[in-house]
Amino acid sequence: MVTTADIYPILPELVLAIMAMALLMYGVFRGDKSVGSVSWLAVLSLLTVGIIMSFLPESMQSAFAGQFVVDQFARFMKWLVILGSAIAVLMSMNYNEREGITRFEFPVLILFAALGMLLMISANDLISLYVGLELQSLALYVIAAFRRDSTKSSEAGLKYFVLGALSSGMLLYGASMIYGFAGTTRFDTLATLFTGPNADPGVGVVVGLVFLLAGLAFKVSAVPFHMWTPDVYEGAPTPVTAFFAVAPKIAAIALLVRTMVGPFGELFEQWQQIVILISILSMLLGALAAIWQQNLKRLLAYSSIGHVGYALVGLAAGSKEGITGIGVYMAIYLAMNVGTFCCVLSMRRQGLMAEGIDDLAGLARNHPMMAAAMAVFMFSMAGIPPLAGFFGKLYVFLAAVNEGLYTLAIIGVLTSVVGAYYYLRIVKIMYFDEPADAFDKTAGREVGVIMTFAGLFTLLFFVLPSPIVNAATQAAAVLFAGG
Repeated sequence: MVTTADIYPILPELVLAIMAMALLMYGVFRGDKSVGSVSWLAVLSLLTVGIIMSFLPESMQSAFAGQFVVDQFARFMKWLVILGSAIAVLMSMNYNEREGITRFEFPVLILFAALGMLLMISANDLISLYVGLELQSLALYVIAAFRRDSTKSSEAGLKYFVLGALSSGMLLYGASMIYGFAGTTRFDTLATLFTGPNADPGVGVVVGLVFLLAGLAFKVSAVPFHMWTPDVYEGAPTPVTAFFAVAPKIAAIALLVRTMVGPFGELFEQWQQIVILISILSMLLGALAAIWQQNLKRLLAYSSIGHVGYALVGLAAGSKEGITGIGVYMAIYLAMNVGTFCCVLSMRRQGLMAEGIDDLAGLARNHPMMAAAMAVFMFSMAGIPPLAGFFGKLYVFLAAVNEGLYTLAIIGVLTSVVGAYYYLRIVKIMYFDEPADAFDKTAGREVGVIMTFAGLFTLLFFVLPSPIVNAATQAAAVLFAGG
């Protein structure tokens, strides 16, 4: 039976679900004339949900017999998802109109995807984990193929759907094995089962955990489950790619952290080796595969795989400092990525999107402010101090060093140096190559505002890092409160 105590913690998600359904009905009756108002109302709904969430009590709350939890970690990660989703809606407004794919369903689908992500982050049970994950995925499959008249977009949606269904099956198989051998799906009950000197998880649980990790690794596009990322990033409409690069990735990283540190925290030695392996492989592939890319969206796809590898360094450390590093990294990653994709959205020549790296030639002479913003984001992604990206990597690498994972930290630093090549190559093309034709000035005011704020955050993070760092520290402390 659902009680008032169950409704209160889940109030933000409830409001978001009601708003998404209300906007869907409003769009149905008004048709495509309602796109502008639905988009702005979607952004307002997301920000309202964030404000409601901020007013909930700071202490940990649970609902639905412990299947859903709200704590500082959930709040921090949910705010990043809400910001990423709201920014994606704003970025899409001008683009969709110019590309002739203006549909009121687009912002509504982003709301449903965001709802799934919020449920994922608060999942405290393998069943609620799967429900949140599938709600998110079903909406993402549709928006990946949102440009129905484009073969590339349809291909992106189909690839994402087929491989996503496969990964969901692996995750579900792992969850069923864990339930079969442990007798429960509840995270807190699993944690108590594996605690104590005589606790023996058994081979079945460990195999189930491997399958669960494989399914979650697909969602964060970690190697070797990354194969969908470059094609989907290239084929999907650019605002969708920007959305894929931030919100679902942040939610999946949060879910991965909560699942590994919470119920399976005592099995650290079993899963640490897997996380170290996929972290190293992701960093290596992200650094090396992007070097030969000529399409900017494909390059950013491999770049995002590398960034996931760096974030997983914090999880491999398995410490409070490591999880704090992940929180800081994800906040900085959000700003760097949305800023970069705003620059990509501004790359339009004679009414057509220009996505090639060579299209940036001489940008500094035609659009000096845009070139400066792009340079800031590229230097930050390369990890050059004193930009925000440097501090993101610093926190996760220090956590690894403090836990004795010297090889992992060294590989991280070396891949970061190799990866700097293709980021600096973009800067070189913008500032030193012969100018190409100037881009059209049609990106839209929203894109310009987002690019400016993202650039200032990335550039000036070192001046006042404490709000993000303190919030990430409090979020990490919750997960280790019982340890």
